[in-house]
Amino acid sequence: MGAEARVTELLYYQDAYLREFEARVVAVGPDGIELDRTAFYPGGGGQPCDVGRLSVQGRIVPIRGAKKVEGRIWHQLEGEAPAPGESVQASLDWDRRQALMRTHTAMHILCGVVWRDFGASVTGGNMEPLQGRMDFEFERMQQELVHEIEARIQAEVEAARPVRTRSLPRAEAFAIPDLIRTKINLLPAGIQEVRVVEIVGLDLQADGGTHVSDTGQVGRIRIVDYKSKGAINKRLVVALDR
Repeated sequence: MGAEARVTELLYYQDAYLREFEARVVAVGPDGIELDRTAFYPGGGGQPCDVGRLSVQGRIVPIRGAKKVEGRIWHQLEGEAPAPGESVQASLDWDRRQALMRTHTAMHILCGVVWRDFGASVTGGNMEPLQGRMDFEFERMQQELVHEIEARIQAEVEAARPVRTRSLPRAEAFAIPDLIRTKINLLPAGIQEVRVVEIVGLDLQADGGTHVSDTGQVGRIRIVDYKSKGAINKRLVVALDR
């Protein structure tokens, strides 16, 4: 089997709560090591990558990041890489992953509420553990509106709505109204299977990240800042309690 044909089993899509796993090294290169299966999310869609560590024959090797290059996931190591064919035990920095899952779901709650109640599209966003920002097409953003949005997103947390994921053929996915909430469709034309994330009763979007299983696990969401980024571009900054 050639390198182009290799497909890593994406454990983070099978079980976002998986913390440890066994794998085999299939390649070593300048970008790190490639495993036959991984729970390390390589980053994308505003969500940063996972970090953690490998155990190789009793030796611990930190994993400082993961990234996807031409469809292949490379794990960046701090230390000597295991050889191709070696078996390894891998574990995530779970505190970081869980914080990112909570934050990512919080961003979808925010996006879902703003779209449902105000019809505003997303123009940009980013996140780090327990904090994120999202820009919307609002002409005006006042303190009273910010307080109203904060109350509404917190009500969705308290509703403990289930969060579900599934993959759909591209044509079926794009038949769903308002699947793409961003102002610009960021899905490359070559993607034939579209992963969608649904907060039941609130939000349905194309998305490639990891999420908690219900909105109640997000915890308290506070809007800690807001600002104008243009005539019809307003930014909301959120923070989650630890």
